Amino acid sequence: MTSTVVRAVGASHSTLMNTQGSAPGHEEREKRFRAGLSEAAETLAAEGVDLAVVIGPNHFRGLWLDLMPAFTLGVGEVIGSGDSGTLAGPLPSDPQAALSLCEHLVESGFDVAFSNRLQVDHGITQAAELLLGGLAVPVVPLLVNVFAPPLPMLGRCLELGAALGQAITALAGGRRVAVIASGGLSHQLPWPDWRRPASEDERFMVEAWGAGREHWRDYEARRRELVVAAPARIVPDFDEEALDRFCAGTLAAFAGRDAEVLERGGNGASELRNWLVASAAASHRPGRRLAYEQLPEWLTGMGVAMSDGPSGPQREEHRAT
Repeated sequence: MTSTVVRAVGASHSTLMNTQGSAPGHEEREKRFRAGLSEAAETLAAEGVDLAVVIGPNHFRGLWLDLMPAFTLGVGEVIGSGDSGTLAGPLPSDPQAALSLCEHLVESGFDVAFSNRLQVDHGITQAAELLLGGLAVPVVPLLVNVFAPPLPMLGRCLELGAALGQAITALAGGRRVAVIASGGLSHQLPWPDWRRPASEDERFMVEAWGAGREHWRDYEARRRELVVAAPARIVPDFDEEALDRFCAGTLAAFAGRDAEVLERGGNGASELRNWLVASAAASHRPGRRLAYEQLPEWLTGMGVAMSDGPSGPQREEHRAT
């Protein structure tokens, strides 16, 4: 019995959801965004999802500059770092399924790195908590290098997503799999190009990224200060294009536009790579937008979108038996 990608979901994340969520002035926008997350979570529950591949970035709390693969798959334990009040400790995992996906990707020509004990940050854990929180669904994390250039090309991310979709279909046991892209949309983090730090703050950040494997918490307070103090850069027209293309099944049109994505959307828009992987894994099924809000309080254009099911938007909801 073949397995199925039942939905692809794209959802923005931000640790400021945790630490600035009670700040006045944006309650209605926050409420609408969280309602979109809740609708996606309810759909995944109704679909009987029993495995989730969560594609997210590494914010230098699990991988560091001493070793930075383009793509890293967690095939064993998955440990939340607990950064900024997000989930800490072990997440539900399925090593057998994860290793099967890894083997299939390697056989398909992708030399993905793997970890048998992968520490992940809010780029994975917020999606797991907010979209899967009540389901105890095993998570297979796929980390994409989006912040330490040279970055994997957007076109290569599309190719990886197509191979991931094939690997999911080949899973034994008729699994019902959600593919979740965590990150984006437009935003600018106070993070330098590690190759060319130009100020004291940038040199501090690069030092933190290099020494973090043993001492990441020692750098956390100042890192946090820099993030909270950063000015917001939200680009609605970029966000609208990304959401519209995801929902139309045409996100692949971003392939070859690597420099443009950074220039238009800021360094955080590099997380669009995760959406490309997820969309391709679901064969670029069309879908619909569930939320979009400009939240400068969180530095980010915050969006949620979800693909249709395998048989289209009118398919009968799956009920677990």
